[in-house]
Amino acid sequence: MSRKFNALKLNATDNVAVALRSIHEGEWLSIQGDSEIVQVMQKIPYGHKIATTLIPKDAKIIKYGECMGISTEEIQPGYHVHVFNVRGLKEEERLSSTKEVQLP
Repeated sequence: MSRKFNALKLNATDNVAVALRSIHEGEWLSIQGDSEIVQVMQKIPYGHKIATTLIPKDAKIIKYGECMGISTEEIQPGYHVHVFNVRGLKEEERLSSTKEVQLP
């Protein structure tokens, strides 16, 4: 029997998953290749991010294995991660989060 997944983690280091469909409060995340057990605590719209671990206030939001923002409040696992609890990176944060590419 094939298992259906309702979320996708884009990189093993991510602390968020992306909803593959609208996910309702009380459902459990089913993430391919991930054994984390997270209950969804509020409705998550299709394509939006869900915290898979506790994200402290002022912590990096990691998606694609990269920092895509900073939390403005503590975000518990299973909660929506969006513009109301994440801010964009300041210029110095953006520059310090980029990886240097080594050229041959």
